[in-house]
Amino acid sequence: MSFCCGASMIGTKGTLKYYRTHIHNVPITFCPVCHRVDVHYLAQQEYDILAEYAHGDGAAEVDYEDYVDQDERALLENCVNHEDEEPIDVVRSQIDMSLDLLSFARSIDDSEWQATLKKRLIALNSRRNKLQLRRSSV
Repeated sequence: MSFCCGASMIGTKGTLKYYRTHIHNVPITFCPVCHRVDVHYLAQQEYDILAEYAHGDGAAEVDYEDYVDQDERALLENCVNHEDEEPIDVVRSQIDMSLDLLSFARSIDDSEWQATLKKRLIALNSRRNKLQLRRSSV
């Protein structure tokens, strides 16, 4: 499970740019709060090799899945949430986890972590409210 700024990272596939080369279908994790994107740690080595070769060959675009054969389930099993879930459910899950972490941070009296988690809860709450508003207007 990957964490970022008090929220767990969401597993999906995406397109990353390596210099001038776009690499599609790369297993990534992203943070729903700060929007940080990382290559999934199980795919990092293969991504680095593919990116170097593609860039060296001058390729404008490559598809990760054409060159790397990985078990998708293994890549995403350590992710708490996945992109194919309903956004409101992902945000609710993130809020629940952040509240659990906040409770733990209080129990160990870590005021800095508490402050960070409170900021993340504010961002997640704002995101949840926007999703609920969008859902009710549809």
